Amino acid sequence: MIQKINNLRADIHNLKANNAEEIEVLRIKYLSKKGEIAALMNDFRNVAAAEKKAIGQHLNELKEKAIEKIDELKANFENQSSSEDNIDLSRTAYPYHVGTRHPLSIVKQDICAIFGRLGFSIAEGPEIEDDWHVFSSLNFADDHPARDMQDTFFIQHGADLLLRTHTSSVQTRVMEKTQPPIRIICPGRVYRNEAISYRAHCFFHQVEALYIDKNVSFADLKQVLLFFAKEMFGQDTNIRLRPSFFPFTEPSAEMDISCNLCGGKGCPFCKHTGWVEILGCGMVDPNVLENCGIDSKIYSGYALGMGIERITNLKYQVKDLRLFSENDVRFLRQFEAAT
Repeated sequence: MIQKINNLRADIHNLKANNAEEIEVLRIKYLSKKGEIAALMNDFRNVAAAEKKAIGQHLNELKEKAIEKIDELKANFENQSSSEDNIDLSRTAYPYHVGTRHPLSIVKQDICAIFGRLGFSIAEGPEIEDDWHVFSSLNFADDHPARDMQDTFFIQHGADLLLRTHTSSVQTRVMEKTQPPIRIICPGRVYRNEAISYRAHCFFHQVEALYIDKNVSFADLKQVLLFFAKEMFGQDTNIRLRPSFFPFTEPSAEMDISCNLCGGKGCPFCKHTGWVEILGCGMVDPNVLENCGIDSKIYSGYALGMGIERITNLKYQVKDLRLFSENDVRFLRQFEAAT
């Protein structure tokens, strides 16, 4: 038995291999369950009891030697494969495509950066919300169309939980816990029960802004809107405000910018009007302030909200909203330079 172990030890000491396939053949020959060392282990059962301790030590040393030799051959082969002699010097330094940020992420970051320069901080909240924070606290009447099942995804029929339809719910949460001055923007994903098409989706992204302090006026809102439009779309951009209605602001307005394709002269994109709508805004309704525990006789404020997809469409002329969620790499690679 000892002689067999010594002979096998000598064979293992002299092992050589030229490639990974030969190394694997040697590993199987000596270290597999049906290999030569395993065969000696089976014969070990027939060794006399007085010799078992000594022969067992020799067997363990043999197995360790075999493992070390195979590992040594593998290491030598790997070092040889990675040597400069085997490098293809004609190969490009960057053989793989580098990923890029999603266009919605790019635009969201731009929007947050613009408002950040105005002193706004980012606030976030849950996507699964209750009726109070999404509707009731924001002055929505009980029979308001937005409460209809066709507009809102309810978590359970008859339950108070739903998927938020706008990020205004984040504003109400902040107002409940924070006393003015408040200056926040609320970016996030929202959900509405709409048919998916090139111009609508069941989920999309919004950024809303809220500023509450003493003596805040509509003039303050207009200056912020003008600053944002020029920073996002260029210094030649003009704005106009049209009267509108939102339950949570009074007075309310919708803001248009001069078409960034034709410069306001009129084209098919702006339907030959020279203007493109981008957001809604207004002064926070006193009822909303009171609902959130803020004294409307002392404080006033403004709010505005925009769809990130809408801004991205205008900035990059993306015609189909579905492209933003289909993860087509051909579409996404177009934005590598924008990152």
